[in-house]
Amino acid sequence: MFCTTTSLPMDLLLKQGSLKQEVESFCYQIVSESNDQKVGILQSEDEQLQPSVSKKSEGELSRVKFMSGSNKMTTFSKKPKRRKYDESYLSFGFTYFGNRDAPHAQCVLCKKILSNSSLAPSKLRRHLETKHAAYKDKDISFFKQHLDSPENNKPPTPKIVNTDNESATEASYNVSYHIALSGEAHTIGELLIKPCAKDVVMRMFDEQYSKKIDAVQLSNSTVARRIKDLAADIEEELVCRLKVCDGFSLQLDESADVSGLAVLLVFIRYRFNKSIEEDLLLCESLQSNATGEEIFNCINSFMQKHEIEWEKCVDVCSDASRATDGKIAEAVTLIKYVAPESTNSHCLLYRHALAVKIMPTSLKSVLDQAVQIINYIKARPHQSRLLKILCEEMGAQHTALLLNTEVRWLTRGKVLVRLFELRRELLVFMDSAFRLSDCLTNSSWLLRLAYLADIFTKLNEVNLSMQGKNVTVFTVFDKMSSLLRKLEFWASSVEEENFDCFPTLSDFLTEINSTVDKDICSAIVQHLRGLRSTLLKYFPVTNDSNAWVRNPFTVTVKPASLVARDYESLIDLTSDSQVKQNFSELSLNDFWSSLIQEYPGIARRAVRVLLPFATMHLCETGFSYYAATKTKYRKRLDAAPHMRIRLSNITPNIKRICDKKTQKHCSH
Repeated sequence: MFCTTTSLPMDLLLKQGSLKQEVESFCYQIVSESNDQKVGILQSEDEQLQPSVSKKSEGELSRVKFMSGSNKMTTFSKKPKRRKYDESYLSFGFTYFGNRDAPHAQCVLCKKILSNSSLAPSKLRRHLETKHAAYKDKDISFFKQHLDSPENNKPPTPKIVNTDNESATEASYNVSYHIALSGEAHTIGELLIKPCAKDVVMRMFDEQYSKKIDAVQLSNSTVARRIKDLAADIEEELVCRLKVCDGFSLQLDESADVSGLAVLLVFIRYRFNKSIEEDLLLCESLQSNATGEEIFNCINSFMQKHEIEWEKCVDVCSDASRATDGKIAEAVTLIKYVAPESTNSHCLLYRHALAVKIMPTSLKSVLDQAVQIINYIKARPHQSRLLKILCEEMGAQHTALLLNTEVRWLTRGKVLVRLFELRRELLVFMDSAFRLSDCLTNSSWLLRLAYLADIFTKLNEVNLSMQGKNVTVFTVFDKMSSLLRKLEFWASSVEEENFDCFPTLSDFLTEINSTVDKDICSAIVQHLRGLRSTLLKYFPVTNDSNAWVRNPFTVTVKPASLVARDYESLIDLTSDSQVKQNFSELSLNDFWSSLIQEYPGIARRAVRVLLPFATMHLCETGFSYYAATKTKYRKRLDAAPHMRIRLSNITPNIKRICDKKTQKHCSH
């Protein structure tokens, strides 16, 4: 140890320069090692240099006392030096910012704030000469006038700005949302979107801003997590809506995906605010047996998990009719058991597709032969390529035939129209050895083909008009009522040998300058009348007790389905001129939904009538999106979150998702 019991005066020891440096160094070291940051004090020369031991620990040195030639006290401290602001600093264009005792320096010209250590004339002058060289010769009065200007005296507006990590996280969620909407692979974010965004920012701004895009995490695993968070937020919002709604209807169907899993899609229709909404309730893969009981258990577990009441279910729409017996029909039966007031309905598109399949034998043979001709070309790629070359050389409107499939109802009309339009090119192309090549030269066969092309085109138009969102039972039955009247008119016109209602057939008759044989007319009339009777079987005309929902202003007597109180409310409603004006401006769903507050009783009864699904359009569309998302190259993909985003009308609240995260880090 340096300190000893000798009584040698301290001023004699300090005469040696090197020893003086060692003493100062040792004292600084002892002071710095002290945990309580106490100071070393120089006391009178009568006292000897002694170390003192801390009361907390014998090994800690807290204070050093040694004698000095002068009775002067000197203090050593670790506290940093805090500079004071001087009014003369305004001549360099600087005022103070913050606490007056330990202020920061703020430039009155650019508002830049410097640290307290910059409160030195040399540093302030350097800032003025380098950043504001044009004002370096100005006197203090100029800066004082600039400081007292109204713009500088105006209090700063508080502004909340996201940090870079928060902004990067929100950007990552937004990009992941668009990736899910497009159905693209997760890797597109890091392989395509991010490099393109960097290139655009670099060209439009500069490289400094382009580097900030690197903070946006778009890796495969990150995008997958983001999509799951977005889907969970949409599901949470949907469940909240279903808990407060008055009732809902379901639409369900099951199909197999590319990996062999049985996929269940369930859509729901409910009233929210002043409209009737349609949304995806459930998209699940059935891991075990795809039975009706398994389908019901999957839906029931979702309802119980989120505490959604089955009593609110008013209808279940499926492709299972009352006469069928299958897993969907079994699942519907189980749903009706837990929801006793619920009804079940058969998809009206399926009814229409089943009705139009019936036709006379003479027309059915023409249809089958047309399909065989198409398959003869489409089943051989070499034949298809040669036909394309021939069509281009002959200047045909089309260069390929369309493939017929029984699963897709709309293909039949398009396939026959395309075949009839390319009949000349096919006549040149077909080999005489093919047994059906003579059909293209047979006028009777072509007349029947032209009629089939026309009638299936018209039936396709009706089918398309019944598809879409917010289609009600009234809309479908109106379309079918129109079709039944048209069929009767077409049959009467053909009996009079007037074919203006069938443009393809009429143009072909004009082209060949011929008339239609009685046998062909008889087959056409038979088909039209048989089609009408079949449609009446699938769409029976009944005395609709809910006609007041379609148009309440035409009701003159009390409907049988309404009690006295509801009918009185209906009278009040129809007597309101403003309500009558809204009826002409709004859709039927929105009209009744907007009257819930003013006329709750009658409006809720009307909404309950409008809730059931009329068709399975949403399930058909959903499976198309599912097949496009989960391809053979993405067999291991969990497509449920993607379907939740793509098939939902609810937009996720990305700000809410980010606020729930405890760590705003770009990679989480």
